[in-house]
Formats: sequence, C-alpha cells, structure tokens
Amino acid sequence: MLPEAGSIFEKNWWTQFLIFASVSVVLTFAAINLERVLSTTRHLCNDLWGTLFLTTGEIFLTLTVGVFVWQVILVWKYRPAPSCSDKQLPRCTVIVPAYNEGRHVLMALESLAKSDYPADKLQIIAIDDGSADDTWHWIKMAAKKLKGRITPLKHAVNKGKRHALYSGFVSSTGDVIVTVDSDSVVEPKTLRRLVSPFVHDKKVGAVAGNVRVLNRKEGIIPRMMDVTFFYSFDFVRASQSMVNTVMCTPGALSAYRADLVKNVMDEWVNQTFLGKPYKIGEDRAITNLILREGYYVRFQQNAMVYTNIPADYKSLCRMLLRWGRSNVRENMVMTGFAFRKFREGSALGAQINLIMSWLEMTVAQVLLGVSMWYLIQHPFTMGLNILIGIIISSGISAAFYYHRYRSTDALLAYAYAIFAFVALNWITPYSVLTVHNSGWLTRQISVQKVQTVESTSSQVLALSSVKG
Repeated sequence: MLPEAGSIFEKNWWTQFLIFASVSVVLTFAAINLERVLSTTRHLCNDLWGTLFLTTGEIFLTLTVGVFVWQVILVWKYRPAPSCSDKQLPRCTVIVPAYNEGRHVLMALESLAKSDYPADKLQIIAIDDGSADDTWHWIKMAAKKLKGRITPLKHAVNKGKRHALYSGFVSSTGDVIVTVDSDSVVEPKTLRRLVSPFVHDKKVGAVAGNVRVLNRKEGIIPRMMDVTFFYSFDFVRASQSMVNTVMCTPGALSAYRADLVKNVMDEWVNQTFLGKPYKIGEDRAITNLILREGYYVRFQQNAMVYTNIPADYKSLCRMLLRWGRSNVRENMVMTGFAFRKFREGSALGAQINLIMSWLEMTVAQVLLGVSMWYLIQHPFTMGLNILIGIIISSGISAAFYYHRYRSTDALLAYAYAIFAFVALNWITPYSVLTVHNSGWLTRQISVQKVQTVESTSSQVLALSSVKG
C-alpha cells in the first residue's frame, strides 16, 4: 500500500521544514568546523585507547560499507517470484493464533476470506489461546459470518503463541502452511503471491511476507516504524533472499512447506534456553530449523500484510526487547550449523550476514559505549561526528523510501535515527545481558484502537483492489 495522500508532512509543512533544516544545519556546521573535528581526531591518535578505538571503528566501518555495497547489488538483482495459476497452487492452510485481540481477529479473518486463493484449496484455522477478553466471540462470529470457511479452535488456558501455532499445525491439511498474526490484514492477492515461490522451486522451505504498519494514523512512532519496516523488508530481506537465507520469517506473515513443519514442530514447540521453555522468537526459531534442514528461505516482496505495532514508547521498548533477545538466542542456534555443510550449494552469503549480525550486537555496541565516553570529554566534536554518522546512515533509508514512494514521509528516517540514538540505544546491550528472560511483555488493546484500525484496514483492502 502506498503512503496515503495527506501524510503527516503534507498536513504540517513546518515539520518537514524543521527536519530538513536541522539536517542542513548539522552538515553546514560540520563543514565549517572540519579542522576542529580533525584536531580532536589527531588528539585521540596520541592516546593508546583512542588509537584502538579509531582503528576498530575504521575496520568496522570498512566492513559495513563493503557489505552494504554487496547488499545493494543483490537488491538491484532481486525480483519476486511470479504468481501461479489456480491450477498450479497447492493446498494451503492459514493459521491465525489470537490472544486478547478482540475484534482485531475478525478483521484478520475477513481479509483472509477475501483472498483470491481458490476456496477449495484453502483452509483457515483460528485459535483462541485462552484469551481473557471476547476474542473467542469474534472468532465464532467470523466462522458464522464466513459460512464455515473458518475452523475455530480454543485453548482452555493461555499456553503461548508457540503452542497456539502448534495446535494449528496439528490440525492443518494443506501442503503449505501460512501463519498470520491476529492483529493483521492481508491484501486479496497476498496468499497467492506468498505461496507461489514453493511451486517454482522445490528447494524453498519457507517464505517471508512483506510487513508494513497498519496503525500509521495512531502517532509518530507507527509512522517512523513504517519507514524502518520498509528498509528492513524491501532492502535487508530482499538481499538475504538473494542468498537463499532470510534470517527471520515474520510472525505477521510467513509460509512454510507443511512436510518440513511436521518434521521439526515437536523440537520447535519444546525448545528450551538455559533449561527454561523458549516462549519468544517462535518465528526466528522455526526459520533456523528450516534452514538447518537444508532448505532455502526466501522473501516475497509483493505479498503484503499490514500489522499493528506499539504506538507508545513503553510498549515499543517491550517489543524491541523481545525481538532483541530472540535474535541473540537464535544467532547462537544458527552459529551451530551455519559454518558447516548444512545444504547443497554455497552458504557464504548466510555466513556473512550472520557474522555481521554478531558484530552489530557486540563490536558496534562497544564502539557506541566508548563514543559516549568520548562525547563527555569532547562534547562538541564527538557530538558533531555522531550526528553526521546518524544523518548518513539514516539518509540511505530515507533515499530508498523516497525512491519507491516519492513521499516526504521518507524524512521520518532521520527522525527515527535520532529517536533511536537518544531513547533506544540501550535495547541491544540490555537484550544481550538479559537474554535469559522469556516474557512476552506485551498484549493490551483499547476499543478506540480497534475502531481506528478497522477504518485503516478497510482502506487497505479498498486500495489493494484498485491496484489489482
């Protein structure tokens, strides 16, 4: 879905001007004070620890730039798999786990029922995982309203998303299993597009869908996250797809070859970490198991899903912490097989991406911490260096977004980068230090939010039908 007309900047031109002016001022200021910045750098070179910091930073920057250029080439070559005809499509089971989602689950199920996937090849299973609200009521309403197209299941008590999905796996009859979050809506062509890669290549074991933010109207955080999601999927996952190793199939929309799921689902549902049940990161975990079996994991750019994300700082931090801890754990798991012969053909691309992920979790965090120390000692020049780095890195995301959509929302990449540096840079190191925690951390909804999302989901479906 294209960003709607009348974006936050088109309604508030001064916001656009403020961000653009701020970036311009920083770059101009840096040019004027270049000699002062170089003087501080020379001063650091006279100190052993300063030299070590600068040398490590230069090596890490060189690696990052080199990998980025490689990713750009891969993204330039990337194309989604073509859609299959009705006759070619396999039987498909869609599983929608729900916990305290209320009316959201009805909207998710209605969007799935409107898919152009052949009805006689489509099974939709909705699981209420022991919700404390009226989620079960909405699932039963969907089953009635959609005239038997929905298979409703209910857990007497909350067991967690992993167990809800497991119940769906056990009840599935399709050759391909699709998982969709209960607070998400899909376009009519999404399922056909998502399943098609399995038909074209028998080595494909899983496919990641393209996730964008549904509740963009709820505030600045969802709007900023939508821009970052675009980069995370249309750039990062597209490049990973070209080396057949998307590292995480998102919970909001993913597809798996059913026979592979049946082979690994018992290991997956009983997974533990440090002797405790593994409650988070079910999407990254099953991706690793599919990769370990020697199959490819691809990204299907045109298989769109729109999902809700937190609109406030506290909830956003909880979500990012959950993702961060999952990434640390699953990087450990992936390291256990990625550097041996786990599939036919080259795995070099997968190994490069895994190494860079580890470096971002470790070396980058150490460099950030040391930068904070030098920022105290040299606030002007180090602060200027940090701002320039933020502008350059976020400028890549902004340019990529603007190239695709020609929307001034691209400027939100700069806003998010500043926000992340000031308010979110503790997430990764804290995730590493608290990797043993397995709490889900989130799950609350308001009636007003449901009404807002219902309006937005209707717009998504209407626009997607116009796009054809």
